[in-house]
Amino acid sequence: MENLRQQQEGNVTRLEDLRRQAAQLEAANEAIAREVAEMTAAIAGSREAVAALNLVIREKMAERDQAEGQITRLRQEERQLSDRRESLSGELARLEERLVNLDGESDAVSAKLWEEYELTRTDAAALAIPLSDVPAANRRLTELRGKIRTLGSVNLAAIEEYKEVAQRYEFFREQIGDVERSKKELTKLIADLSQQMSVIFLEKFRAINTHFGQIFTELFGGGRGELRLTDPDDPLETGIDIFVQPSGKMVGLSLLSGGEKAIVAICIYFAILKVNPAPFVLIDEIEAALDEVNVGRFAAYLRKMTDKTQFIAITHRRGTMEEADVLYGVTMEEEGVSKLLRLNVSELESKLNLA
Repeated sequence: MENLRQQQEGNVTRLEDLRRQAAQLEAANEAIAREVAEMTAAIAGSREAVAALNLVIREKMAERDQAEGQITRLRQEERQLSDRRESLSGELARLEERLVNLDGESDAVSAKLWEEYELTRTDAAALAIPLSDVPAANRRLTELRGKIRTLGSVNLAAIEEYKEVAQRYEFFREQIGDVERSKKELTKLIADLSQQMSVIFLEKFRAINTHFGQIFTELFGGGRGELRLTDPDDPLETGIDIFVQPSGKMVGLSLLSGGEKAIVAICIYFAILKVNPAPFVLIDEIEAALDEVNVGRFAAYLRKMTDKTQFIAITHRRGTMEEADVLYGVTMEEEGVSKLLRLNVSELESKLNLA
């Protein structure tokens, strides 16, 4: 009974809890019912708005269809107008071409009237008479033209042609006079230039000849050398002969040895440099055919000329190397690898003197 009493009390408590829950659920159900009613009313209002919007949409679609139809009609009218414009443009071009052709025909008729009859259009209109029989008139015209041809050609423009030829003759005569005067002036100028060239050439030749004789005596250690003109009266066309007489010999240039001929050439070369010194000269083994004595003389004279000219000499002769300020040599210590060596002789001599 105690257990049942406790169960009864628990059931009463549970029943009260269930009642409270039921009351809460009924309150929530009433709130939900109110919300459903409000939403139903809102849905009804929305349906009315949707219906109104659908009506507006149908009206706008009808207006769009009407506008599209109007656009289609306007486009058709535009194509028709474009076709019409193209047709009118073609017709206008054809008419303009016809107008140009008619103007050309009119000009041709006017030119023919003037060339054949020396009549203007106004004069021809004034002289024109009505023709009752055109074929007969054409036959008469052909007959008259035949008679005119039988008379032969008459040069009616001979006077004008004579004036034109006379003017051309005077023009060419003046041109010929100008050319002849120019020729005389050029001939005088050429003569003056030739005279000046002859004077300059003779002056330079005498200076070169003087230096050649001095250098020849110095390099040969005596003897005599001279340059002579084959035609002194025509310096610009003359040839030059070389006369040499080494010390103790009575031979001509053709009988000299190869080394002696080389010295003669070197003398002439140095003589030219004396007259017209060059700031820089490159010589390539010009003393290769000389003996040691002549190499020494050549190198000594080359040293004397370094006061006005800088020389670069390609050589394998000792005498020339001894007179050089700087020596450059190329050696190949390894196969296929070249090396450049430089030796300043003046610095080497100063170092040896100090040592």
